Amino acid sequence: MSDYITTYSGTHFVPAEPVAADVYITDIAHALSMLCRGNGHVKQFFSVGQHCIHCAQEAKERGYGKRICLACLLHDASEAYMSDITRPLKKCLREYRVFEERLLAVIYQKYLGSDLTEEEEKIVKKIDDDMLYFDLKVLLNEPSKEEEPRMASRFSYDFVSFAETETRYLELFREFGGLEE
Repeated sequence: MSDYITTYSGTHFVPAEPVAADVYITDIAHALSMLCRGNGHVKQFFSVGQHCIHCAQEAKERGYGKRICLACLLHDASEAYMSDITRPLKKCLREYRVFEERLLAVIYQKYLGSDLTEEEEKIVKKIDDDMLYFDLKVLLNEPSKEEEPRMASRFSYDFVSFAETETRYLELFREFGGLEE
């Protein structure tokens, strides 16, 4: 049994020991376009890639700079290599979170030039949580006790093909100045 996964690009990637040289934005964009939000427990297919695109566009419309927009685009990039664990279970899996944080730090270092500051993490988390409010409302008819966040962008939950999502993800990566491989 191997300790690596084979990525879309054919790279042998070891999630427990991530190396920046083995991380490719094309792998991230491809995998996230094909991963369903909410572990598939949604009314229709909606990808993690689409969610990340929404977050990045929201950051842009709120007037944040390219670094925050790119961080929003990349905030779930670890899921391209580790898959997703639902929030309630992830809270119980300390070791998983350690691996996830380590991998995300490698991704941020590679594509942003450094890890996020505490303030940047708060901004990205706020946008992610605001978007989650609508993800739950639209994709699951899940009521929230929270006040509806004011959003600056327009976004849709219409189905977008895997290829279109992957292409848009890569376009935004370039637009926000992601460091190329």
